[in-house]
Amino acid sequence: MQFVRTFLWVLILFGLLAFSYFNWQPVEVTIWENLVLETKVPALVVVSFLLGLLPMWLIHRGAQWRAKRRISSLEAAAESQRRLATPSTPPADTTASPAPFASSTTTTTARPPEPDAGPLTSDPV
Repeated sequence: MQFVRTFLWVLILFGLLAFSYFNWQPVEVTIWENLVLETKVPALVVVSFLLGLLPMWLIHRGAQWRAKRRISSLEAAAESQRRLATPSTPPADTTASPAPFASSTTTTTARPPEPDAGPLTSDPV
């Protein structure tokens, strides 16, 4: 994509240089009744091009800035939602599970279950 953009700018520059070479003539531009600007045709074309390009470039930059701000705020909201969805407690104790690469000749002994304390009451049974 960078090559296409560079190629288009080179074509525009080449066209401007060819236009400038064949139209190097002075022109008078009347701005107000008593204010007359005498310039060459290529300078008038370049200034006109830049005056037409500037507003569209500014609109484009503003849209880019607004889109980046919106994307970053949406990413921040998604990150906060992700943090709220994940449990903050550590996972359950997994020491009773056998080793993942245990061979068939090795025997593993599981720990016996701990006795249940049952409900806590003040009456001895």
